[in-house]
Amino acid sequence: MSNAGGHHQPKYQRIAGALREAIQRGEYGPGDRLPGENDLMATYEVARMTARQALGVLQSEGIAESRKGAGVFVRSFRPLRRRGIQRVAGSRWGNGQSIWAADTEGRELVVDQVEVTEEKAREDIAAVLGLKAGDAVCVRNRRFVLDGKPVLLATSYLAASLVAGSAVTRTDTGPGGIYARLAELGHKPVHFREEVRSRMPSAEESERLELAAGTPVVLVCRTAFTDDGHAVEINEMALDAASYVLEYDFDA
Repeated sequence: MSNAGGHHQPKYQRIAGALREAIQRGEYGPGDRLPGENDLMATYEVARMTARQALGVLQSEGIAESRKGAGVFVRSFRPLRRRGIQRVAGSRWGNGQSIWAADTEGRELVVDQVEVTEEKAREDIAAVLGLKAGDAVCVRNRRFVLDGKPVLLATSYLAASLVAGSAVTRTDTGPGGIYARLAELGHKPVHFREEVRSRMPSAEESERLELAAGTPVVLVCRTAFTDDGHAVEINEMALDAASYVLEYDFDA
């Protein structure tokens, strides 16, 4: 059955659509407060729950954010453009640059919640890294915060025997990061593979990324290979879907 014109949409969806269009037209700009529940109840003659659901739709889409006691505002956060191919170019980390600098465009990036541990390899991790299940891996867990907003969680796995005694096992890996250190160890990454999928976040991911209700995460799993095809690092990332645009630029 046709739904043209949206007449069969629930009331809260129609209100959310009207607010979304108003934002797109520029009636409400980044950082502007949207009409509150009382305003929407009066304008559209709806119950409070309907008004609340309408605002909830915009929050779950990442268009708006709730500020405790102040109302719901148009998000002023500028999405991060993640250039999936250019960012891992050897010319970047080979010159001591962070690959994350390719995404941040001069904005303030803070890496926090950094934990470096040695653990027994999961079976799937061991298989890719050419290890036996239970062999020791160096695990680097960290969070990336852009302009005060957590945007990404990353966990890297490397064979402990490969990086033992190197800066990879320290909190600060130094200029150029993990890939520059691997190159110094004679295991320079020259090829990368990324797998991308999406799901709703776990409770821990939601808390650490400070996600609005209903916001999914994009999962990117990148594997780094040496020129002989040996996998030297697996990086499992969870991205706030409302904060990212994924860009892949390559030749025909």
